Amino acid sequence: MNYFTTTSQPSKRAVDCAIVGIYDRGKLGAGASDIDSASGGEIRRLVKRGDISSKLARCTMLTNVPGIKADRVIVAGLGKRADFGAAQLRKVLAAATRLISETKTRQVLNCLSLESVSRTSRYYVARHSAEAIGDALYRFTEMKSGRKPAASALKKVGFCIAKRSDASDTRLGAEHGGAIVIGASLARDLGNLPANVCNPSYLARTARKLATGNGKLSTRVLTEAEMRRLGMGSLLSVTAGTKEPAKLIVMQYKGERNEKPVVLVGKGVTFDTGGISLKPGPSMDEMKFDMCGAASVIGVMAAVAALELPINLNVIVPAVENMPSGKATKPGDIVKSMSGQTIEVLNTDAEGRLILCDALTYARRFKPAAIIDVATLTGACVIALGAHRSAVMSNTDALRDELVDAGARAGDLAWPMPLGGDYEEQLKSNFADMANIGGPAGGAVTAATFLGKFTDGLTWAHMDIAGTAWKSGAQKGATGRPVPLLSEMLLARCGALP
Repeated sequence: MNYFTTTSQPSKRAVDCAIVGIYDRGKLGAGASDIDSASGGEIRRLVKRGDISSKLARCTMLTNVPGIKADRVIVAGLGKRADFGAAQLRKVLAAATRLISETKTRQVLNCLSLESVSRTSRYYVARHSAEAIGDALYRFTEMKSGRKPAASALKKVGFCIAKRSDASDTRLGAEHGGAIVIGASLARDLGNLPANVCNPSYLARTARKLATGNGKLSTRVLTEAEMRRLGMGSLLSVTAGTKEPAKLIVMQYKGERNEKPVVLVGKGVTFDTGGISLKPGPSMDEMKFDMCGAASVIGVMAAVAALELPINLNVIVPAVENMPSGKATKPGDIVKSMSGQTIEVLNTDAEGRLILCDALTYARRFKPAAIIDVATLTGACVIALGAHRSAVMSNTDALRDELVDAGARAGDLAWPMPLGGDYEEQLKSNFADMANIGGPAGGAVTAATFLGKFTDGLTWAHMDIAGTAWKSGAQKGATGRPVPLLSEMLLARCGALP
């Protein structure tokens, strides 16, 4: 997508479509007021007649508006002016974009960037706008047969600005938003692909492809034999029951010569049957989404590489299938992790922590400034937080707060949860150093507490995205979260925000 800014009056800009808005009680937004004046009161007449609604995200497309150079005008309801914030802006632009995508519009002028968006700077107005438009245009049609639906013709988005001094922050916000859309769309594609296509080898090929031709980015893929030599008995216990070989994907982006890297570790269970502790049949198809942690960190790497950020970033993806067979790990088996600690596997469906713990130990060799693992780890997290917020647990208050605050700014919300302490008692084992589950009480926290046993001396955080990584029902599909949150954190860390 290409982006531009303009100080021209919306009515005087020759574009395929202009987006303007009206508030509650028919109060016209800045762009709508200009177009109404130039058209001799056309918008006010339509509002008075009831043909245009101010209800939030209710959109009406007008054509052949007199006195206007734009071929089409979308008038969007903005709701109450006092309530119009970043979330409302995104909702409105998503609705407008869906309407635009049904036409042959190639160039759109976003006049909502002239509005005062509550507690939102010009930079974030542009970034939220670019992300909302990109998200609304996303389609997954790769597995459809026959003639695929035509892709949207939209290629260029303009932002109206009140003064030239707003141009720099607006362009930067749009550029950053566009890169985040690239990363989130890749994460969504990987999540939406079926498990017979997107297996560990496919994830490895995707990571290698991202590094092709990029001098700052390299990808290495470790085989099962290499992992066995490293002592990754915990990770390999998960993949024991499948014919599909596991992969440990290691991506390194070097944008800053002397800084310690941030390391992102993403859970990559490309399909999770539960193993011998077999999951119930209903909705098991959604276990193809159990690699959305891996998809999201690969997506973040794509965004960082697209922006050429001055930061060092490593991504580690332990990629496996969890399948039942005569060779599968059994409940009660004891495995030895790369750290040397032993684990009694009481439930083979608590497999994500078994691959992540070895990946966390492997990450130590990079001497990270911070390490964050991202995983669709527990159903307990869905019960606790639903689909609205990802959970954040950390051994460092500063890192926990950094992630939660980044989510608030990015509109990709997270919530802090406790860690360690009394929860460690639930992981005690009579036969090994620890058990891999701690019972139903506080399941999301005991899972994170388990991972915490492998992070001594590290600045570490765990994100449980089981409730936010995908949607079920009629809108079934991967969401691309938490690509915006993690991208925001990295943008802030390297000083790329205005």
